[in-house]
Amino acid sequence: MSMAVESLGFFIAALGLLMLGVSLQHSSWRVSTVHGNVITTSTIFENLWHSCATDSLGVYNCWEFPSMLALSGYIQACRALMITAILLGFLGFFLGIMGLRCTNLGRIETSRKAKLAATAGVLHILTGICGMVAISWYAFNITRDFFDPLYPGTKYELGPALYLGWSASLLSILGGICLFSNCCCSPEKNPTASTWLAYKASNPVKKPLGLSTHLPSVTSKEDNSSSFGQYGKNVYV
Repeated sequence: MSMAVESLGFFIAALGLLMLGVSLQHSSWRVSTVHGNVITTSTIFENLWHSCATDSLGVYNCWEFPSMLALSGYIQACRALMITAILLGFLGFFLGIMGLRCTNLGRIETSRKAKLAATAGVLHILTGICGMVAISWYAFNITRDFFDPLYPGTKYELGPALYLGWSASLLSILGGICLFSNCCCSPEKNPTASTWLAYKASNPVKKPLGLSTHLPSVTSKEDNSSSFGQYGKNVYV
C-alpha cells in the first residue's frame, strides 16, 4: 500500500474521531415535534446528558438528568458505547501516529510500524462500530415512539447530532480500513541488492565449470588413443 493511502486513512480516521466527539456534546440528539399535538411556542431538545427547552423569544433553559439509574436502559447503553468509542479512537490515534511510515518516532522498524498501523486501523474500525450502534439504537427508539399511536409522552424527531454521528462513524470505519490494509502488504525489498547477490553467486560458478568441461574432453582423447594402440598391438600379435 502506498504511503499516501496510509496517510489519507489516518487523517480520515482522525476527522471521524473529531466529529464523533462533537456529536457526543451536541445538544440536539432529538427534537420535539408538533406533529399530532397542539402547537406550542416551546421546543424541547435533548441529548445523552441533559434536556433543554427554548421559547419563541430564543430564551432556553437546560437541566441535567437528575439520576442515571432513573434513565432508560438504552440511554445508559448509548452513553457507555459513545465513551468507549472515544477512548478507542484516541488510542488508535496515538498508535497511528507511531505507525505511519512518514513519521520517525523512536526509530521504529518498518515491520513494527506496519503492525502498529494495523492495530490503529482495528481500533478505528471498532470506534466506528461502537458509534454506529449507539446512534442507531438511539434513533430506533425515537422512530418507534414517533410512529406509536398509543405513546402518551412527547414525541421527538431525529436531531442533527445523529446525522453528524453517522457520518463520523463511517469516516472512522473507512480510515481504519485504510490503515489496517497496511498489514497485508509485505515490506519493500531493495531490487539492487537482490540482483547483486544473484550476480555474485553466478560469477565464481561459470569459470570452474568452463575449465571442467574442457578437461574431460582432453582426457577422453588420450584414453581413446591409448586404447586404440593397445588394440592394434593385439591384432598384429
